[in-house]
Amino acid sequence: MPAEPSPAPTSAADAGAGRTDRQVELRRRVLDELVDLFLREGFAGFTLQDLARRLRCSKSTLYLVATSKEQLVAAVVRRFFQRATQAVEARVAAGPDAGADPAARLATYLRAVASELQNAGPAFFADVAAHPPARDIYETNTRHAARRVQQLVVEGVRAGRMRDLDAAFVGAAVEQVMTAIHRGDIAASTGLGDADAYRELARLVSAALAPGR
Repeated sequence: MPAEPSPAPTSAADAGAGRTDRQVELRRRVLDELVDLFLREGFAGFTLQDLARRLRCSKSTLYLVATSKEQLVAAVVRRFFQRATQAVEARVAAGPDAGADPAARLATYLRAVASELQNAGPAFFADVAAHPPARDIYETNTRHAARRVQQLVVEGVRAGRMRDLDAAFVGAAVEQVMTAIHRGDIAASTGLGDADAYRELARLVSAALAPGR
């Protein structure tokens, strides 16, 4: 999950220029409903008409989100990562050791990522992997997450709460594992889903960086 906002909107429909407050709120609600639907069932098999039927809205309401299915999928996947990022960072900030223990914050961060990904079913991940714009958004968020891990490692080493390892290397290594999780390589070789793989990554990184080893 990114430490900074997801990529900028790619269309006027995605940006929301010139909308009333009511339209902006309706768009947000529709986006969130679409996120929940896509996480459960994926998105490849849906047409815009199917989606309008499932949400019990008109196609014109969907056009508040995007003017084509391709743009709509990108907007929904981006919204998923925006929501997930907010939830992950809230958990990190609310942790009992949030201000004092960078190692605990790192473990909390990775576990929170796993928790957010747990909400997504196999169909969602398969459809993201097969959809280039959605895949690009996932990969961008993976890179942002790796930089967030690197930041937390730097803080932990400086505070003396982690082993003095090269933070850039740790961040790069974590990014490679995250990328392998996203590509499905980890699932293929271990049988672990994305969320479970992130939990194992949290355990591995925490153990490797624990001081006194």
